[in-house]
Amino acid sequence: MSKRKKLAGLEKRWLVNNVSIMIVLAAVLVAAVTVSMAAYYYSNLRSGLEAKAKTTTDFFGNYISQSYNEYYQSCIKFAQTFEQKDSLELQFISASGKLVASSYGQWAGKAPATEDISNAISSQQLAHFMGKNPSTGERILAVSSPMIYSNGEVIGVLRYVTSLRNADRQVLLIAVIAIAVGLLFIAFMLFTSSFFIRSIIEPVTQITATAKRIAAGSYGVQIQKQFDDEIGELADTINDMSVKIGQSEKTQAEFISSVSHELRTPLTAISGWGETIMSSEDLSAETRRGMLIILREAKRLTGMVEELLEFTRMQDGRFTLNVEDADLLAEFEDTVFMYGSRLKQEGIELQYDPCEDEIPEIPCDVARMRQVFLNILDNAAKHGGDGKRIDASIAHEDQAIVVRIRDYGPGIPEEELPHVKMKFYKGSSKARGSGIGLAVCEEIVTMHNGTLTLQNAEGGGTLVTISIPTGEE
Repeated sequence: MSKRKKLAGLEKRWLVNNVSIMIVLAAVLVAAVTVSMAAYYYSNLRSGLEAKAKTTTDFFGNYISQSYNEYYQSCIKFAQTFEQKDSLELQFISASGKLVASSYGQWAGKAPATEDISNAISSQQLAHFMGKNPSTGERILAVSSPMIYSNGEVIGVLRYVTSLRNADRQVLLIAVIAIAVGLLFIAFMLFTSSFFIRSIIEPVTQITATAKRIAAGSYGVQIQKQFDDEIGELADTINDMSVKIGQSEKTQAEFISSVSHELRTPLTAISGWGETIMSSEDLSAETRRGMLIILREAKRLTGMVEELLEFTRMQDGRFTLNVEDADLLAEFEDTVFMYGSRLKQEGIELQYDPCEDEIPEIPCDVARMRQVFLNILDNAAKHGGDGKRIDASIAHEDQAIVVRIRDYGPGIPEEELPHVKMKFYKGSSKARGSGIGLAVCEEIVTMHNGTLTLQNAEGGGTLVTISIPTGEE
């Protein structure tokens, strides 16, 4: 499910750019078919009525020479014997708008006020009307044909009227069928296109997962190539990148390990001879001061070399734990008190909040955990020493031992917080160091099934929280 969510953007673009176009196209086609079929159906119906009206008008042309009274009697008789009265209404309307006769049996009434009657009288041409009957509200189609006397005078109108109920029903049926066909077309396109989009999403999902593994440090892992297309080319490129990064990381680790081992010997000699010289009582004040600087810098370099060696052990899998049951509370307090005296010389106050609850012994590597405590305290002094204060506490919370160390320095820029535990990352910090201390600490804590988090504390400074599970049931 999570993978599908991560690729929702790709699916969304596919739906917007392709399926939506299919839906619009299908809608346009359905509308076009419905409109054209309706126009064709109504046009044929109107043409039929017009032809019938013209034929009937021509037939009545034989009676035009009669008197008006004889003519109207002929109209009434024809309307009474009209055989299609079940589907059509035949009307005879005078030039003044009076209903003379109707096949529905209406006599001497007012003719419907539709435009086809007046148009036929004024233009002396066939005219039609399609719409609602003003008197009943029913949709009708009416065709009016003018009846012209021998002197050229329009003496009446022959009018055919039919209900559009059946015609509208047929048009609606055509529209429903067109919509159903359109929906089937869309469903078919969605079904067939799902195979295509799946053929893209699944390889991209695998590539994304592998790329994240590479980004997390699993250099050398390979993506299984499935297609000889652009996606296959992308897989080949990432595989090649993974191999080259793995080779580069291996070369880097070997170089760091080699250099670190080479540095240990001269640093040991420098520190040893420095302490020997410092033990002499014949040194001048300036020489003693210089030797102190040499010893301090040699110690700092030795610490960096040890960190680099720890890093190479992490890289090649030689980073292991010597686990035994230990009192982590006592180890933390010893580290705090030992480091507190050193910080006091630098003008930094280390405030310790003792734990009032009983903390059980837990299986851990005491030396490694002490290394974590010292490194975090050293970072707090190095990066937050300007605040002249560091708070440290340990507590038993929710079946875990939680250690918190906070400084009152400038804190960490928000954009750098996600990266501070990355190897060799130093960000905007100007403090000296290798940039791998926190990475080593997190590795140690993780190997104890714990977590190490950094955040900016409220009011300024950085808060580091270490949580180690006690394994209690």
